[in-house]
Amino acid sequence: METLEFEVAIRYPFNRMKGMLNALWLFVPIFGWFALFGYIVRIVNEFIDGKFEELPTIQFADDMKLGFMMFLKAIPFFLVYMVLISGIGMVSETLSSIVTLATAIFMIPLLNMNFLRKQTVESYFEFGILTAVTENVGDYIVTILKGIALTIIFMIMAIFLVGIPAQMFTKNIFIADFYRRYVKG
Repeated sequence: METLEFEVAIRYPFNRMKGMLNALWLFVPIFGWFALFGYIVRIVNEFIDGKFEELPTIQFADDMKLGFMMFLKAIPFFLVYMVLISGIGMVSETLSSIVTLATAIFMIPLLNMNFLRKQTVESYFEFGILTAVTENVGDYIVTILKGIALTIIFMIMAIFLVGIPAQMFTKNIFIADFYRRYVKG
């Protein structure tokens, strides 16, 4: 399977500029946040399906419901994660920092893609998918570096305000592409 080209990722949010206005839902407390989260779940699933054409149209009620349900389903994983990191922190703060950094780079992004794809509590605990990282570590590191480069570009574009929604809607594009190529099968 072909790797997502960097230029396609940069152009993606601008292929339908009107779609970037959906970022304004961020200013509507709770309801807007859940709708935006549900919308991002749909965007990530399109990425995993190899659809990089343009931002979809928001479906406020459906996206809000999806966002709320996904929020509830994510709580068990984050509770377990916080207890684990806190427990390690009681033993050694340095070790806790190392584990937090390692999981943030090598585990959480792919587990998050799995969760957003399968939309179940259990999908956050399917650690077997992490073999995709260990078996393709070079490609995974390039994926992370591309994501960092894209973030930097959109941070610079934030001066013109378009970088903020562009980053919001494309921050997972390269991890989703990695998931599409190595996990989804």
